[in-house]
Amino acid sequence: MTATQQTADPASPTLARDAIGLPEVLFQSITHMAPAVATALSIGAATTFAGGITPLAVVFAMIAVLFTAYSMAQLAKHLPSAGGMYTYVGRGLGSFFGWLVAWSFAIAEPLVMPLLLGGFGFYGAIFLSQYLSIDFEFAWIVLAIACGLVVWWLNYRGVALSTRTGLVLGVIEIAIFLLISTLLIVNADENTLSVFVPGEEGVKPAFQGMIFCLLAFIGFEAAAPLGEETAEPRRAIPRALLWSAVLVGLFYVFNYYAATVFFGPDQMLGFYTSHDGDPWGFMAEEVLPGIGGLLVVFAILNSSLANANAGATAATRSLFAMGRASLAPRFFAKIDPQTHAPVNAVHFQAVTALIIAVGLGLVLANDPFETPEGAGSFGGLNVYVFLGTMLGLIFAGIYFLVNLACIGYFLREGRDEFNPLKHILVPVIGAIAMIPAALAVIGGVTIPVLDITLDPYTTALKWCAPIVGIWLVLGIIAYFVLRMRSPEALERVGEVYGGDSDVPDAPPPAAPPPAAPPPAAPPPAAPPTDPAGY
Repeated sequence: MTATQQTADPASPTLARDAIGLPEVLFQSITHMAPAVATALSIGAATTFAGGITPLAVVFAMIAVLFTAYSMAQLAKHLPSAGGMYTYVGRGLGSFFGWLVAWSFAIAEPLVMPLLLGGFGFYGAIFLSQYLSIDFEFAWIVLAIACGLVVWWLNYRGVALSTRTGLVLGVIEIAIFLLISTLLIVNADENTLSVFVPGEEGVKPAFQGMIFCLLAFIGFEAAAPLGEETAEPRRAIPRALLWSAVLVGLFYVFNYYAATVFFGPDQMLGFYTSHDGDPWGFMAEEVLPGIGGLLVVFAILNSSLANANAGATAATRSLFAMGRASLAPRFFAKIDPQTHAPVNAVHFQAVTALIIAVGLGLVLANDPFETPEGAGSFGGLNVYVFLGTMLGLIFAGIYFLVNLACIGYFLREGRDEFNPLKHILVPVIGAIAMIPAALAVIGGVTIPVLDITLDPYTTALKWCAPIVGIWLVLGIIAYFVLRMRSPEALERVGEVYGGDSDVPDAPPPAAPPPAAPPPAAPPPAAPPTDPAGY
């Protein structure tokens, strides 16, 4: 049964139509970015490279993402679908590049949940140790598993509950960090705009830190796979994509301006691992004694849970879309008739996320960051940084292709609406802006035109680019094998990338009542009796 047939068959359960609106979709993207945990962990990792100009690295990433978000919003107006960015690249650049995006997502989206389980476990262990005096070596593992079970339950109960939970959690974490950052600025020794100005090394540190800042934005596109479950998707999805990138981008810039001027620009290279990996808790306690540190830890735990939930929601919808078109086992296309959740995809995501988070955390217990003497295990933190670096590289490539897909789509299918500014200039700038972030992960290369040589990683992070490269090579091989042995499977790729793209914004108007029959012709007049007609 094809995707279209399945959707049309009233006896077959489908995703819940019109279950959510703009607020839920907007916060699906916002919580998928995990504003609090991204502030503390993603952009925090950028400080080890960008140092005192970390705010500039955030601005670079924000600009790149805004151009990409605009291109994506242009496509979302025409292609609302559970296929998300599969749809955009498949329709804009063709099945080969669409397949590469699908293949990239096959490794990327399922990694969002274990990445956040690592972050939740790490900060959960800090909470137990510092605030409850409960300290044992593998506390982070216990807490990561607990978080995973909560996320599984939220996704199993259906999209409305999981997205509305994300809305509430997202508001809480943003409010806490805005309060703390405001107090940091007020209490800083000096407020200065020099944190946005390159120093002696130029913009190189900002470019090296940009990949981790880009990681902080990953998830703004999470609204796209909810097109089939959203009311008025052609309006709500584009707005959610743009507004999530703008609002959270400004939030990040504000936070890291505050952190840099308070902590000291000259001290920022050591910011990430200072105070046993909890610099934000330390600063919050300085400006809000007695409760500041607790608020920050709570916000980060809240953010990790919300982001893991949003990531699992997006991953399961993408897996469902592939199963629906038989490009993955049909097992993943099963819909629970009560909750309308893709139930088997939900179970699979939860199990694999827990295995990856715990297993990788044990392997990377002291790499790339070694656990300080007397501190809890950094295993959860290293899971976050390692998987985050991989995701940053993967999404930089996907965003690059999405920008090119915008050009391709409007030069072909959307020719009637083609605008050189919207559909050529903006996507080209967005694509170019992704290049420095990708090259920073690869390392040992020189950025063209700017003549900036980026140093290679020397820690476990050096394996991130090769792993992604091997995965892409396998994807290319898989594509050509399918094309030779099962070309009909590649024809079905459009069912995933297109999803159910014929999503109405409003019910069709009622059929007009049948027209009244024309009046009967009048009987012929009687012949006149008077020659004059009187």
